[in-house]
Amino acid sequence: MSTTPNFMILWGDGINCENETARAVELAGGKAEKVHINDLVEKPEMLRDFQGLVIPGGFSFGDHLGSGQILALKLERFVKKELEAFVKKFPVMGICNGFQTLVRLGLLPDANFQKSCSLVKNEQGHFQNEWVELERNAKSPCVWTKNLPESFTLPARHGEGRFLCESDEVLKGLQKNQQIVLRYKENFNGAVDRIAGVCDSSGLVFALMPHPEAAIHDWHLPFAGQAWGLEFFKSALQYLKGRHEN
Repeated sequence: MSTTPNFMILWGDGINCENETARAVELAGGKAEKVHINDLVEKPEMLRDFQGLVIPGGFSFGDHLGSGQILALKLERFVKKELEAFVKKFPVMGICNGFQTLVRLGLLPDANFQKSCSLVKNEQGHFQNEWVELERNAKSPCVWTKNLPESFTLPARHGEGRFLCESDEVLKGLQKNQQIVLRYKENFNGAVDRIAGVCDSSGLVFALMPHPEAAIHDWHLPFAGQAWGLEFFKSALQYLKGRHEN
């Protein structure tokens, strides 16, 4: 691996936050290469050339069959073998539609392609677009959030972001293993346990509904304050660089 980790930023077919996401990785000190989903499907082995993967937000495939569903099906059908190896070694992030995709893939909450959680329509029954205050779980193993304060604010914009588990046992497992990384201070969309972001047990695979790439400069905020979005990407890069040095 080169001294500067290279992140694949997936794009195409309705994903629409790839430019902001790539810029965030670069500002954090990493390399970012935007890769169209069709190119990855045709040559899944290209994933081996990267040390990080981000699936940005948007409306992949127009949310047909459900948010993230078609993208998840394509990745599972054509890239599953490479993803299985990748998630065991490198950081993976899903943002908004990317979160929906990772959950539908079964890469969250356990990175084993077993589907036990879902993101469904907001409790309000419509699209929500607000800046939301988040609370970070300091005990979480997540490698993406080590630099973040106990509470901070990000923009959230989605219609299907209410996190649910298929059983109480799944939720209790997430709570026990500290895999609930972020919670809404006020329950923004009706998610169980106010869940805004979760990770797998290794801390490498992480996803959230709010948009860190849309809050990387202080002037992005609609109020006076500090933007914390860039710290997600810095945290992942620090993890990779620290591992490389060791």
